Parts: sequence; C-alpha cells; structure tokens
Amino acid sequence: MNYEEKLESKGYKFPTQANKRIFEAGVRTGNLIFVSGNAAKVEGVLKYKGIVGDTVTMEQAQDAGKIAFVNCLATVKNMIGNLDSMKRIVNIKGYVASTPEFTDQPKVMDEVSALAIEIFGEVGKHSRVSLGTSSLPEGTPVEVEIVVEV
Repeated sequence: MNYEEKLESKGYKFPTQANKRIFEAGVRTGNLIFVSGNAAKVEGVLKYKGIVGDTVTMEQAQDAGKIAFVNCLATVKNMIGNLDSMKRIVNIKGYVASTPEFTDQPKVMDEVSALAIEIFGEVGKHSRVSLGTSSLPEGTPVEVEIVVEV
C-alpha cells in the first residue's frame, strides 16, 4: 500500500487545491518543499472553529491538526505528483489557538506526529514546533505547516 492509500484507509481524503492567495501553497528550493500553513478544512469548509480550552475540545483540536497535516500533504502531492517520492518529513509546525490557561499544545500536535510516523515510518520522523496563539485565520483552532525533503 502506498502512502496515499494508507491515508485513505484511515479516512483522510486529499482536497482539490486552488491557490487563491497572494502567496504560494508550497515553495520548492533544491530538494526541500516548504508548505504554507493549512487549516482543518474538509471540502473547503472548516471542520472546527474556535479556541482550544474554550469552545474546542482537545480531541477536536487533535483531529483538526491531523486534517490540516493531510491538507499540507495534498500540496506536496500536487507539486511532485505523488507522496512516494518524498524522502523525509523534515519539520512540522503546529499553531494552536488556545486560551491563556491552555498549555497542552504539544499534546495537540502529538497526534499529528503520531499520524506522520504511522503512515510514513522512518520517512515520517521529524522535528517539530507546537505554539499557542490567541487566534488563527478564519477561526480555525489549529494551523499546520510542514517542510519535506524530496
């Protein structure tokens, strides 16, 4: 089973992407692809909206992170044709819109890391950042960006 089939077997679908922004969805330089931040959108609509620790639960935030990560992977797929040519997920950054009292941003992103390693094995082992913020675009509770080696 290839990487895309593994993700689909877990219930994740790649969105059709149309970049309507003034910046690129992903930029390749040499053998690295830097993917812009993605929200937890399914069919172009946010699955969750709000602040973690207030209107969004830990479980919802973890799911949002995984969806946002898959959306990042869709950019990589669109740029290189398929995920099987990836050599490594180098870095994952997660931004979690959370209350000042919420300090479990790493636990939100742990689920994203676990999915990366479950699907990609050694290729999915990465460095990571988990940051809290007061808000994110469109009210998404989690935004994810990645760097991959191809």
